[in-house]
Amino acid sequence: MLERDRLPKNPQDPLHPVRQHAVGVLSVAEDVIYAGLGVLLALTAMALLIVALKNAVNATMAGKLDEQAVVLLDQILLVLVVVELLYTVQVSFREHGLITEPFLVVALIASIRRVLVVAAEAPHLAQANQEVFNRAMMELGMLTFMILVLVGCLIILQRKGKPMET
Repeated sequence: MLERDRLPKNPQDPLHPVRQHAVGVLSVAEDVIYAGLGVLLALTAMALLIVALKNAVNATMAGKLDEQAVVLLDQILLVLVVVELLYTVQVSFREHGLITEPFLVVALIASIRRVLVVAAEAPHLAQANQEVFNRAMMELGMLTFMILVLVGCLIILQRKGKPMET
């Protein structure tokens, strides 16, 4: 429940019915927007999945699956990010508020996706100039740190939600 939902309500307030009506209208607008976002994300996920499947079939038929593995993995993880965003919208729609954990999971998947892509490109970057390689290694280090922080946040949130056993 959000902080604003816990505020005391004064039924003696002459604007109370007007405020209730305004809150109701805004709640319906919020639901319509979340539903629209959900539909758009679902369509996007389906389109990305179809493109990834088509690319996987084409790479397999051409005998270049090993060459296209990084691209395919990137596409699959992008589909997963969009699906997790869809789940986040669904939870927000159902709970009428923002829930932290799904956003952290989306950030974690996106970070891991980027780490895998940069790591897969590392052999090619080593042959490029030194500045490009150094930036890629710095990005990997920062992403690794961010992943550790996100995992730590998820662990803290999960422990907070569960009673302590003695």
